[in-house]
Amino acid sequence: MKYTRLTKEQFEELHQEFINFLATQSITAEEWADIKANKPEVAEEELDVFSDLVWEGVLKKVVYLEHISPQQMHLFHLKENEMQLIAIKLTIDTVDLTTSEGFSWFRENLLSDEVEFLTASKAYSEDKALDKFKLIQQGGVITKGDLYKYFEKLVLKE
Repeated sequence: MKYTRLTKEQFEELHQEFINFLATQSITAEEWADIKANKPEVAEEELDVFSDLVWEGVLKKVVYLEHISPQQMHLFHLKENEMQLIAIKLTIDTVDLTTSEGFSWFRENLLSDEVEFLTASKAYSEDKALDKFKLIQQGGVITKGDLYKYFEKLVLKE
C-alpha cells in the first residue's frame, strides 16, 4: 500500500465508488460478502488498492496546502515542477494563529517585527504524489489557496 487506508467514514462516503470499483473487477455484492467472510486478507487488499486509487486521484488535483500551528503558518503552492512555500513565523509566543483572536492580531500586525516571512521552493522527488501526501500526513490541509495568493502578492516578486 502506497498511502494510507481510507477511514470507515471515508469508505461510507465513497460507498458507490467502491461498488463501481468492485464491479470493474467483476465482483458482485454476493461475491464481496463471501470474500469478506472467507478471505479477509483478499478483502483487505481490495480496500488498500481502492484507497490508493482514491488518494492518487486526490493528489493529482491538489494545488494548495496549508499548515497552521500556533506560531507558524506554512502555505504551499504545488506547481507542476516544484513546490513553493511561504512560511510565516511569529517571534512572540503570546499569540496563537489557530485562534480567531490570534489570527486577528496577525492581520493587524502583519508588518510588525514580531512577524517574519520566508519563501522557498523545492523540486519534487521521483514521486510527486508521495511528496504531496507526506505534506498532508504532516498536517497539511488541502485548500483553494486564498491565503497563499494573498501573501504571494506581498512577499514574492516574480
